[in-house]
Amino acid sequence: MVDDTHDQKAATRPMSQNERFAHYPSLRDVVVVITGGATGIGAAMVEHFAFQAARVAFLDLDERAAEELIRKCAEAVTHAPKFLKCDLTKIDDLRSAIAQIEAECGTIRVLVNNAANDDRHQTTEVTPEYWDNRMNVNLRHHFFAIQAVVPAMTKVGGGSVINMSSISWIIPATGLPAYVAAKAGIIGLTRTLSRELGAANIRVNSISPGAIMTERQRRLWMTPDYLAEVMGNQALKRELLPEDVARLVLFLASDDSSGITGQNFIIDAGWV
Repeated sequence: MVDDTHDQKAATRPMSQNERFAHYPSLRDVVVVITGGATGIGAAMVEHFAFQAARVAFLDLDERAAEELIRKCAEAVTHAPKFLKCDLTKIDDLRSAIAQIEAECGTIRVLVNNAANDDRHQTTEVTPEYWDNRMNVNLRHHFFAIQAVVPAMTKVGGGSVINMSSISWIIPATGLPAYVAAKAGIIGLTRTLSRELGAANIRVNSISPGAIMTERQRRLWMTPDYLAEVMGNQALKRELLPEDVARLVLFLASDDSSGITGQNFIIDAGWV
């Protein structure tokens, strides 16, 4: 007689997050860099790549949040995430951080340009200095991070770049015009670099999230009235979470999406 007790127990117990969702063997031991990885969507990406046994390095300014994230992951993953403190508006510092990661971890095969800041601002109050700062925070480092990883990525036969945009430029959102302009620019950057880098087998795609319920969004913007507005606009009547975005990033980083480049993927529960 076959003892199926184990199978019965496995079938009745709740599945963990790692068991429920896709596993990508092509991500094992791959060096991944994520900007803005200490909190929010970025932190979810760090966790998800770490649970795929990737070698994850992330850049951020929030040291405390980064240390907490590393502690959270360390005992449950093959490779503990690596944190480098970096101000992405200082391009020399960004280049140095990427060079350090390559020296210590190996060639970067996946780059996720995630860091951004969506502080609200009124059109009448924007100065040239503030505009330039918003471009530096939300757009400029995307290009220079890609530029920095391309030489080594080309030598090893390619890789995947994922740029984080937003549906804010599609809706369009109001009350943050410089941010919206930067996020629209990311789409153009993605399209042109996918053509330029395709011959090197470097894929470049973007993701445009909708209202993702990060701790920051809940704390600063997600009033009951705004949440009702979000649910009214979404076809799917549920809150979108950082892990919803992270799982899409995993797919675009993996070999499962090896034929996809130059595309923008919207994850907004059907808002646009």
